[in-house]
Amino acid sequence: MKINATLTPAKLQKKVSRVFELAGQKIRAVDASWDSAQGTPVFTVQGQYTSRGWTEWTQGFQFGLAFLHFDATGDESSLRLGRAKTLKHMASHVSHVGVHDHGFNNISTYGNLRRLMLEGKIPFDPQELNYAELALKVSGAVQAARWSTTAYGTGYVYSFNGPHSLFSDTIRSMRSLVVADQLGHVLMGEGDKPTNLLLRAIEHAKTTARFNVYFGTGRDAYDVRGRVVHESIFNRNDGHYRCPSSQQGFSPFTTWTRGAAWIITGYAEQLEFLDTVPGAALDAAGGRRVVTDLFLQTARAASDYYIDGYTAKDGIPYWDTGALHTSALGDYQRRAADPFNAHEPVDSSAAAIAAQGLIRLGNYLAAHGAAAAGRKYLQAGLTVADTLFAEPYLSTDRRHQGLILHSVYHRPNGWDHVPKGRKVPCGESSMWGDYHALELALLISRMADGRYYTFF
Repeated sequence: MKINATLTPAKLQKKVSRVFELAGQKIRAVDASWDSAQGTPVFTVQGQYTSRGWTEWTQGFQFGLAFLHFDATGDESSLRLGRAKTLKHMASHVSHVGVHDHGFNNISTYGNLRRLMLEGKIPFDPQELNYAELALKVSGAVQAARWSTTAYGTGYVYSFNGPHSLFSDTIRSMRSLVVADQLGHVLMGEGDKPTNLLLRAIEHAKTTARFNVYFGTGRDAYDVRGRVVHESIFNRNDGHYRCPSSQQGFSPFTTWTRGAAWIITGYAEQLEFLDTVPGAALDAAGGRRVVTDLFLQTARAASDYYIDGYTAKDGIPYWDTGALHTSALGDYQRRAADPFNAHEPVDSSAAAIAAQGLIRLGNYLAAHGAAAAGRKYLQAGLTVADTLFAEPYLSTDRRHQGLILHSVYHRPNGWDHVPKGRKVPCGESSMWGDYHALELALLISRMADGRYYTFF
């Protein structure tokens, strides 16, 4: 991608304000038409949000959008919507033992509600705070209990595929574990044995970095630094690693770009969180330097590959780095992404997720004495936002319920809508893409005002 070194958060404020304005319209439109009996809104078909049964992993984004919109605009109707729908619909997600998505669902709802109160954005209500914090404590412990061990002295929170499966996505659910730990909670097991949730989150992150992210060290014939696999498979009889895999990417040996985006943002935000943790709390994980060096190495590798390895000139990636018809696109990195091409779809949701991680990584490096290195990532994230917050990605049509267009859900399964006359999916939105775009806008808006936004 071509990084625009002149962009600043202040220069993006006009675009950010337009995102907030449109988001309010979209949130109200979805709420007015959504029938809870049909399941959770997942992605749009011909501009209308529809459901797709797999797991209910997007409901937290639906209501989290309302909290973010209130945060950005002060719109009380959005706050009322977020509060009411969280109370009515989110309790089952807190105790859901069958998924790896607690960070998506519960930090986006209960976490945002708690954050708004602690930041003074809404009046302090001890009962509401206790309600949100209890939900976050339980969520972190329930997620941490979904645990597999490996033959290498490590473990991981396993995906909905089962105990053999480690997803890159799940790094974002470590937010649930560390917030629960921040609240003084532990996971209690047999014989009243406590499990430290912070250490479990770090262990999961270490395992993910070792097996799901490549560092150019020659571990296999496709070891390109920064490449990310969606899934790692372990033999549950002995805990040994067996092979890479992919549920939503093209192959185990290419990079599904949304999976890489989860890694970029997941590790960047964990680095920010670790700055709030006393050093002694990290001693059992090898000490602060060991943990932060690994997280930083992982975030930088995946970010460098995003910037230099596969995104188009304007910072938007196609859905997978090596999909079947990618070669027909020619040298696509030398020009802006084309969401209307006839060969492979772009994924704007991967861009929205990654942009936030790039900005956070850049800010982290700058705060730790590496301003020059940090500037590269910060400007890359702002460049992506500059592209996303304008057409053809920003959805300005009031009849379309999505906020960010040209998102892809599951290309191999053919779940995404292909418009008449087109050969690949385009023109549609997703709950995770919309949520992360609004979160990105909020982050940039706060930075322009000299403030910051974190999940904790």
